[in-house]
Amino acid sequence: MNPPTTTTSGPAASGGDLLDVTAAAAYLGTPVRFTRRLIAERRIPFHKIGRYVRIHRADLDTYIAQARVESSTVWPSIRTW
Repeated sequence: MNPPTTTTSGPAASGGDLLDVTAAAAYLGTPVRFTRRLIAERRIPFHKIGRYVRIHRADLDTYIAQARVESSTVWPSIRTW
């Protein structure tokens, strides 16, 4: 009889899925101050682990997808001559 296997879930299993603010800013390509503002304004989900703030990489991907602005094929005419 084989012993029961345990499956690990959470950040340890995903191999560094949680990022600190500096790493999240680097991932977004933005200054750390902008990332802290996103957190303060609750525009991205985050985890408070003691005094440390951690952000899931998937939440950053979701933020990037939601912030996408589609291009428009119709340009309004600026000149009215």
